[in-house]
Amino acid sequence: MNTRKTLLSAAIVSCLAFSAHAQQAPASTPAATDLDTIQVTGIRGSMEKSLDTKREANARLEVVTAEDVGKLPAHNVADTLQRVPGVNISSSSADEGGFDEADRVSLRGTSPSLTQTLINGHSVGSADWFVLSQGNNVGRSVSYSLLPSELVSSVEVNKSSQAKLQDGGTTGTVNIITRTPLQFAKQFTAEASIGAVRSDQADSTDPQYSALFNYKNDANTFGVLVQGFYQERELRREAQEIPGGFFALKATDPVVAGIPDPANPGQFLQAPRPDLEGLSIPGLLGSTLFEQTRKRKGGMVTVQWKPIDTLTLGLSGFTSELEANNYNRNFMMFGSGFGRTQAPDPGYTVVDGVITNATYTGVPGTNYGVYDMIYREATAKSSYVTFDADWQINDNLNAKFQAGTTKGTGETPRQFIAEVTVGQGGGASYASHGAGSPVDWNIGGDISEAGVSSFGTWGNQLVKAEDKEDWASLDFNQYFSNGGTLSSIDFGLRFADHEREALSPEGASPGDIWSALRGSATGQYPGNFASSVGGTFPRNIWYYTPDALQNAIVNNSTWLAGNDGPDGRHNYGAEWKVKEKNFAGYVQANFTGDWWSGNIGLRYVNIKQDIDTYLAVSDPARADVRSLFGMWQRQAFENKHDRVLPSANIKFDLDDDLVLRVAASQTQTLPDYSALGASSWGSDLNKTGGGGNPDLKPTLSSNLDANLEWYFMPRGLLSLGAYHMRLKDYIAFDVVQRQLFSELTNQLETYDISTPINADGQVTGVEVAYEQPIGEYFGVNANYTYANGKTNHTWADGTNNLLGTSKNTYNVGAYFENERFGARVSYTRRSSFLISLSGTNPYYQDDFGTLSASLSYKATDWLSISLDGLNLNNPTYKYYQSALIPTSFYSNGRQYYLNFRFKY
Repeated sequence: MNTRKTLLSAAIVSCLAFSAHAQQAPASTPAATDLDTIQVTGIRGSMEKSLDTKREANARLEVVTAEDVGKLPAHNVADTLQRVPGVNISSSSADEGGFDEADRVSLRGTSPSLTQTLINGHSVGSADWFVLSQGNNVGRSVSYSLLPSELVSSVEVNKSSQAKLQDGGTTGTVNIITRTPLQFAKQFTAEASIGAVRSDQADSTDPQYSALFNYKNDANTFGVLVQGFYQERELRREAQEIPGGFFALKATDPVVAGIPDPANPGQFLQAPRPDLEGLSIPGLLGSTLFEQTRKRKGGMVTVQWKPIDTLTLGLSGFTSELEANNYNRNFMMFGSGFGRTQAPDPGYTVVDGVITNATYTGVPGTNYGVYDMIYREATAKSSYVTFDADWQINDNLNAKFQAGTTKGTGETPRQFIAEVTVGQGGGASYASHGAGSPVDWNIGGDISEAGVSSFGTWGNQLVKAEDKEDWASLDFNQYFSNGGTLSSIDFGLRFADHEREALSPEGASPGDIWSALRGSATGQYPGNFASSVGGTFPRNIWYYTPDALQNAIVNNSTWLAGNDGPDGRHNYGAEWKVKEKNFAGYVQANFTGDWWSGNIGLRYVNIKQDIDTYLAVSDPARADVRSLFGMWQRQAFENKHDRVLPSANIKFDLDDDLVLRVAASQTQTLPDYSALGASSWGSDLNKTGGGGNPDLKPTLSSNLDANLEWYFMPRGLLSLGAYHMRLKDYIAFDVVQRQLFSELTNQLETYDISTPINADGQVTGVEVAYEQPIGEYFGVNANYTYANGKTNHTWADGTNNLLGTSKNTYNVGAYFENERFGARVSYTRRSSFLISLSGTNPYYQDDFGTLSASLSYKATDWLSISLDGLNLNNPTYKYYQSALIPTSFYSNGRQYYLNFRFKY
């Protein structure tokens, strides 16, 4: 620990020493730049502005600029950012698996929770549509699916820290910048986009609309900007899933210990098989169909007013709502059921402790299949309101004030679930072919509706997440016009009051649902189901329609609301709250010399956390609350953290076209909300789950960064950089056993619970970027990032991987553009990385690459047409537990977006 501080201090002191002794620059007034007021259009114009902004910055900054109003280089914000060196994307935030749309962004080989996302420099309340992300797996990352690209002017990726930047991003900060009314060149601007998206696997074409109107007066002192959007899309994901992966047979499992004969003590109905102890078999092998309709709507209104030349006032409001009802069907071989009691037939294969090939002869009365049909209503909302004031007090002093409130809500109002067992007495078999291929499997017996041997349901429960923040900030810039080395000082204060809460106050008690559901309307899996996934497993599968499932459950259940007592459906075990008060103050000195510039600063952060959660108990004397879900004891915790975070950045203009940057800093990120607050939860099928740890400390990173940039021609860049992050109190996961209430047995059962813990880690990496125009109309770009991350925590598979670290990431692209036509093609590839625990086992996403392309045609000055294609290579997203054990394979198909954009 002392060594880390010494190294960081030495780096920062070196920057100070250089600043103090460098040659002083001649007196000058900072040159005005009109980069922010130029109307940038086209691929070439956006790339040129991005490079200009990057070059002029005094810190490590990457910029993506919109090609036109409402047109980023990719269809959504996250897909655009994946082309930036050091940026990785993922399509999910919890265990919902791989989708076709990027939803999370992370920097430099770390998890998304360590990357902070802001809009116009402030936080944004965010919550997810997926039920597990609403309560059990709640990070600090922002869902990019709520942020339409049509609203974005540019996106800045801050890779090195500055004292004036909001704290919270250990590895960096993404700042999404929207347009303002006085930024437009014309007095009146009106635009509209009418289009459609074609999802080939869902076999659906759906509408996409957006509109913009901007007015500003002739004096450029008052303006109003109004934007709106409505987007609809059908999604169908076809997959093989192995929930929880493979599990090891224990000495206590009947198949290992034997089944005693109660009539003959010392004798066995089934002989012990100690040779099976420790061998791993699949818990559940699933044939999975997920369908969803996503409807996103919202807009933004911004007003700017300059009552005097030196004062600009702004008021902005944003809202986005995503309706995401979904139906997931998972037809599974029930290995975690029969595999604990029945030995495989002779001839099974064992490789490195894994039974990779086995057959189980049918036993009368044994269920070999279990089938979950889960239809959920789901929504996610995000909104904010901000007030800004920018006051040029005098020639040398500027003040900026901002206050705002933001709220995000994710809600699953109802869940309609049927779990049935099939294939009774029919036996089962499977053959695994390693992590890269699906498992071949089958079950015998009757797997039709007529073969259902038992029915169960659970989860018809309201689940809601709320994320709220109120904040105010005051920032000053004092410019010195005496021509000295110290050119200006930034200083300011910020206060934020943040609250994240998971709620489940009401739900339905089931009645005789099965009598109403049996014989109701059914459908079939698609005829070409999972053809791109490969493998041999059940595909001709029936299911109850969503309407049949919903009607049977609603009409035969009793919804219990407003009942917090023993006979109510208040699920206290799913509830928790984290409240944080964050006060920060900073001072940053900015320096300028003849051929160098930089800054050095300190940011003080003081945080108070109040955590409320529940602990399941079996002793009524210890219980504070009880319901039909069991008994709980209220628990309250308080954490306080205060720290001074130093930062230093220096930029050397070695030549007219050559720039060297060096940076050092300390940054921190608080643990994920659910990691702090979540009560323990578990799955009844495999007796695994997760929980929180209120004693977690913030992750503190000590960072060093260097980058050499050669701007060898207009729109041309070749850069080479290196970075190192030493992570103290990084968040990893351990596994413990806890007693939880089971909805199936209505009693406390023992579950294996993954629990977050603090550990240390580090990431060292290299970034290379290259951009070059070829002639007047063509151009190419490429970048590569190497990240080597490790932690001192050892996972169950014996590795020391960091969450989210892909060792290799690269992007290659090319473009063409003239006055009428534009075209762009891009390919991105990311190597495998650790996601988290699946059950009690670490699991990884395998290497994957995505191909996208776009075409544009400017038909007239007022009409342009664009066609964007995503996932053109139709990737299959693969997840695995080890080289021998896969966990899932997802296919989403391709998407095509056709848009007609009208301008006035």
